[in-house]
Order: sequence, then structure tokens, then C-alpha cells
Amino acid sequence: MKYPVAIHKDQGSCFGVSVPDIPGCFSAGETIAEALSNAQEAISDHLEILAEEGKSAPEPSDIEKHYDNPYYARALWAHVTFICNGSHS
Repeated sequence: MKYPVAIHKDQGSCFGVSVPDIPGCFSAGETIAEALSNAQEAISDHLEILAEEGKSAPEPSDIEKHYDNPYYARALWAHVTFICNGSHS
């Protein structure tokens, strides 16, 4: 699954990554590569918690779905690939 992620960077801060399709899932890193790697781990951890609660992993949406959301107005968009090993669905 490819989850869209919004990358934010304020002056003097790390790169922040939000995962709009998984509420409460976010991460950060000193570089974009580190932030995306940390986001992949955050997605895995978040989906593991959902699975433990008996909930299914949310379906990824198209990035375009989030364009009109003012929270993501200045975001750079990317996809983070999560490979489901069967325990998160």
C-alpha cells in the first residue's frame, strides 16, 4: 500500500511528516529521507496498534483528496510504501 504523506518544514525545525489517511500518525526527521523513513516506521507501528484493537488498516487515498485542506496548504507530497505482511489487515 502507498500512503500519501504531507511533508512540512518550518524555518529552524525538522521535516515533519503527516499521514492524512491514518489519523494521529506523524513523524519527523532531520532530512526528507530520514523523515520518510521514520514515517514508514510510524505507519507500521500505527497499523500494528489498530490490528491489536481488531481494526483494519485504512485504505490509502489519492493525494488530490487532500489538496483543499488548509492544514496541508504548503505541504510537499510524497508516498510512503507500506508492505502489509498480513498482520495489519
